[in-house]
Amino acid sequence: MTIQRACCNGEPFFIYCSDDEKQRKTLNSMNQPRKVRIAIQKSGRLNEDSIRLLKECGIEFENGMNKLKSSAINFPMEVLFLRDDDIPKYVEQGVADIGIVGENVLVESSAAVQTIEKLGFGKCRLSIAVPKDKNYSGVKDLEGTRIATTYSIVLQKFLDEKGIKAEIQPISGSVEIAPGIGLADSICDIVSSGSTLFSNGLKEVETVMYSQAVLIAGKCDAEAMRIVDRLLFRMRAVRKANHNKYVLLNAPNEKLEKICSLIPGMKSPTILPLAEAGWSSVHSVIEEDKFWEIIENLRDEGAQGILVVPIEKMVI
Repeated sequence: MTIQRACCNGEPFFIYCSDDEKQRKTLNSMNQPRKVRIAIQKSGRLNEDSIRLLKECGIEFENGMNKLKSSAINFPMEVLFLRDDDIPKYVEQGVADIGIVGENVLVESSAAVQTIEKLGFGKCRLSIAVPKDKNYSGVKDLEGTRIATTYSIVLQKFLDEKGIKAEIQPISGSVEIAPGIGLADSICDIVSSGSTLFSNGLKEVETVMYSQAVLIAGKCDAEAMRIVDRLLFRMRAVRKANHNKYVLLNAPNEKLEKICSLIPGMKSPTILPLAEAGWSSVHSVIEEDKFWEIIENLRDEGAQGILVVPIEKMVI
């Protein structure tokens, strides 16, 4: 007789099984194909974007409504839906092979994992804010004050770097009300648009760190890393497509050299002659963040009939 320890909803329990049953389970697990377990937020800022990214990578799974795990039907992956604070530790401990988490949460966790890809969404900053009516001239004004935060470790590192001694008041949730109820003189919290600070009578005065969603990994075996590499290939193709646009335009032949220099594309533009003499059609790719500047320059150089098309996937 063998006693096996198991866990359900965080509560341990024990299973009693015969040695034959144990051997059968072991053989079954050996015959199962390797799957990568990825941990993502069950709810919160990064949940929808994480699910969207995986589905844009062609991975089909249920969205995690009222469940903690979902198996992909067309990719060797299991998706675990967890609290964001738990993800770094679960990856470190090998419960999940990889995870998507905010850099702010990762740094606060001090987990021994590696960042393998910055994902470009969930961008925000961790900032110190004080009451709007308080005069603030610089970081030295924080000396000897009380700062409420959920991110004690990150904040302490910032204060140490600045040579500031302040009292950190750890708090979870509704950090922005701390100055108003006399718990602290200022707060250190996540800021996206700043509207929450404004509505609570606070102003942002110091940026502690910038954050975005990252893909992290623990100690994966070789087979798991091969699957992760496949996932990274898809993620990079999706992200590259999201940051670029396909552009088609008509250009006078005497301006082709100048116009092609404005839109070099991945290697070089495609140029096709039009039925109308002296004109060509130019096809290329432009970066999203330079879009309007490039379009304006193309128009100034005589380009006409400019069409811009979104790219679904982009493999380089």
